[in-house]
Amino acid sequence: MRTNVIRCAIYTRKSTEEGLEQNFNSLDAQREACAAYIASQRHEGWTALTDTYDDGGISGGTMNRPALQRLFADIKAGKVNTIVVYKIDRLTRSLADFAKMVELFDIHNVTFVSVTQQFNTTSSMGRLTLNVLLSFAQFEREVTAERIRDKVAASKAKGMWMGGTVPLGYTAKDRQLHIHPTEAELIRHISGSLLRRSDEGCRLRPVRKGSHRLERCRTVSVSGRPTISQGQLNARLVADCIST
Repeated sequence: MRTNVIRCAIYTRKSTEEGLEQNFNSLDAQREACAAYIASQRHEGWTALTDTYDDGGISGGTMNRPALQRLFADIKAGKVNTIVVYKIDRLTRSLADFAKMVELFDIHNVTFVSVTQQFNTTSSMGRLTLNVLLSFAQFEREVTAERIRDKVAASKAKGMWMGGTVPLGYTAKDRQLHIHPTEAELIRHISGSLLRRSDEGCRLRPVRKGSHRLERCRTVSVSGRPTISQGQLNARLVADCIST
């Protein structure tokens, strides 16, 4: 008797980019485990698709992932019968997103399998178990986000620079803000104009007429790496600095 072919798409994900540069990283390990599981089901007609769906350095709390969107497109095109993941939280950590995925899977008769967790998504009990696990996954993600926010807030309270747009008049070094002598003089010039003029168009006019140019990048990461190139100081930048 001929066995129907079940086309399996392997989806892998890692929340951070740490370790992705290695020859054998977390995505490779997930894919290898999923491929081995598919091979064990070869007698059922399972076959792995050659296309890879890998999202490295992307949170499971969002569906805006390039590989996931490609997977959805292939599902709608009828190219996929089963999705194979290492763990359910690799697919998503959001209950709301999971509900949307299940709806899409049902419409196109697609099932999914977790290699390390045995589920049957066609039964009500299987869906209940998945919902419970995803509730814990979402809880874990939210607790982690809260912990990171608390750490950033505590670091800022101690005067540490946590990255972002460097205020005009300062430079970031060793996670500290230091006064930039040249831009400090420019700040005094702008402040003097503000005291003399009340209209925003007028108070920015001396800057427009001047030839001030930034000697450094306006935005740096926590590590001090520039993210925006240096350039001409313009009225918009000054207005942003004034508003902040």
